Amino acid sequence: MVTTQDMIARQQPLETAFGYRTSAAEVIAGHDLAGKRAIVTGGYSGLGLETVKALADAGVSVLVPARRTDAASAALADVLGVEVRPMDLGDLDSVAALTASVREDGTPIDLVINVAGVMASPHQRTPQGWEWQFGTNHLGHFALVGGVADLLVDGARVVSYSSTAHYRSPVRFDDLDFETTPYDPWIAYGQSKTANALFAVGLDARGGARGIHAYSAHPGGIMTDLQRHMPREELLARQWIDEEGNPNPLFKTPAEGASTGLWAATAPELITRGGVYCEDCSLKGVVPPDHADLRTGGVKEWAIDVPSAERLWEVSVEATGLDPLA
Repeated sequence: MVTTQDMIARQQPLETAFGYRTSAAEVIAGHDLAGKRAIVTGGYSGLGLETVKALADAGVSVLVPARRTDAASAALADVLGVEVRPMDLGDLDSVAALTASVREDGTPIDLVINVAGVMASPHQRTPQGWEWQFGTNHLGHFALVGGVADLLVDGARVVSYSSTAHYRSPVRFDDLDFETTPYDPWIAYGQSKTANALFAVGLDARGGARGIHAYSAHPGGIMTDLQRHMPREELLARQWIDEEGNPNPLFKTPAEGASTGLWAATAPELITRGGVYCEDCSLKGVVPPDHADLRTGGVKEWAIDVPSAERLWEVSVEATGLDPLA
């Protein structure tokens, strides 16, 4: 069984020919992906859309689950090899319906890239009663992967989008749904991003021996629909936009933001580093618990901690009724 010390060793810094401004197309160039099948959540806007475009250009057939199928179909109208099907990531029943249709197709799956998510939203619950950010960002994706796990081929990869927001909180196992403590939208988001990273640790531990690997990825700072719950005043205070509404020039473009997830999905050098947290198409090591400088990069140990990953797995199996790759 993989240990936390194993994960720390895997997370040792790794530099590549790519970097902060690398685009999705640059990462994909040179990889033979023709004929492969992928599922990309959030694949019709922002980072997800750029991910789908890059995969489609490389000959991958892509399934895009979407809560707003009309909007998705419109956004993807000019992209070849893409199919849209209905799914609300925040509703486990909706996810189950989507995965049932995928299993009925029986088409083998090479990639699952979990881009979709919600951020800093008002306090609300999923139809199944979970705090919305945890329920959508983590449990929805856990159920998606669990529902199609039997179709994952030897060599398949699953990439979960995390974030430096994981610095804000480990998974709060004693109060996942903020029932005993006041709701904080950023703590809730941070918890969900830690959960995304831990999911990769747990999934890789179960799939690695079968050639199925999982990774988490921080895409960087990008202005997308993810900020829709943030008031303009907060965006200004955080210096994410200027008075004219222009994004901070230090932010990545969506095409640049999509590159790390695609690197995690394709990089041969990651074969022996399953479960790691990727950023800027590289690995930047583990940082101390009190580390707060987001500019340096790196992952908190609580986001690659194996006992925490196993505990989260148990919670997720109970919530969804699924045990991927068991």
